[in-house]
Amino acid sequence: MKVILTETIDSVGIIGTEVNVKNGFARNYLFPQKKAILATPQNHKLLAQQKAKFEIQIAKEREMAMQMAEKVAQIYVKIPAKISDDDRLYGSITSRDIADAIGNQEITIERRMLLLAEPIKKLGVYKVPVRLYKGVKPEITIEVVPEDKVV
Repeated sequence: MKVILTETIDSVGIIGTEVNVKNGFARNYLFPQKKAILATPQNHKLLAQQKAKFEIQIAKEREMAMQMAEKVAQIYVKIPAKISDDDRLYGSITSRDIADAIGNQEITIERRMLLLAEPIKKLGVYKVPVRLYKGVKPEITIEVVPEDKVV
């Protein structure tokens, strides 16, 4: 089903765009929450009239994301982990662990925003990208340090 988004939705698209979604998703979530309207010729005309308003909102969202990106890029987190004799971790550091460690600072980042390709399994310093907005992906610095030898 083709719909026009009236809000930016991370997994679907940005405000004012026409996207193709599953019928149930549109009927059960997007329409009741007023996050989208059906893509009809009449709604396209309405969209054309509101295009300037949508562009202003997109610019505001992007500006807010850029400001947050500056703060996020300055984040440096040390995560203590239990290690074996050959400096390998018992277990691994996942996006959940990173989000919990960042939660102690003034910025809240959800774990789904962290673009960690695979869990961290060794000591060291890592750069982890964070998805804030389309095209805005600052990197935070994570240092995995040994916990006091609790082997």
